[in-house]
Amino acid sequence: MRNKFDHELENLNLELIKMGSLIENAIELSTRSLLEQDLELVGKVNELEIEIDEMEKTIESHCLKLLLQQQPVASDLRIISTALKMITDMERIGDNAEDIAEIARFMVNQKFIKDLVHIPQMAEATISMVTRSVDAFVNKDRKLAEEVCAYDDIVDNLFQVVKKELIEKIQENTENGEQAIDLLMIAKYFERIGDHAENIAEWVIFSITGEHKPK
Repeated sequence: MRNKFDHELENLNLELIKMGSLIENAIELSTRSLLEQDLELVGKVNELEIEIDEMEKTIESHCLKLLLQQQPVASDLRIISTALKMITDMERIGDNAEDIAEIARFMVNQKFIKDLVHIPQMAEATISMVTRSVDAFVNKDRKLAEEVCAYDDIVDNLFQVVKKELIEKIQENTENGEQAIDLLMIAKYFERIGDHAENIAEWVIFSITGEHKPK
């Protein structure tokens, strides 16, 4: 019975890795849809969001079956409850990536009011946070999860830089206002993605230690 349960936990890990890969792709494609002003990429992000929603349902069903059909001990219960918490944040990351792509849709024919330097850096940072938070869960790596939590400060700092630059652009010319607001919204969605990745890492720490201490 225990061997079967351990096998199911391995399958759960594989499903979470797959969902993590989907949201990483969604973040990357939503960023490219903005930078390359590519409507086709917007459509691909929408398709990925459907897959992400389906993966959330699949993993949720898997977790509930493990709870009902097996006899998990306390440490198993923490792992399963953590997986359920993780997929909620992962699904929301997918939503945020789709939100970014939808704003990018309306900027396809616009000339950017500034070079987009820090927004791609935010994207890269959040992708790294997602990858490492899922890795931390699979490998039960508390140190890596704590590093993810600390890394969120980088995303927050980049958001403040973007915000400052866009305010300056509006002050230079009020006609920059509409696009500046759109770009600020995009940066805000990346900040939220970082927050969700941090949440995932905090739940990973809980799965290992039994303690949940959100920042």
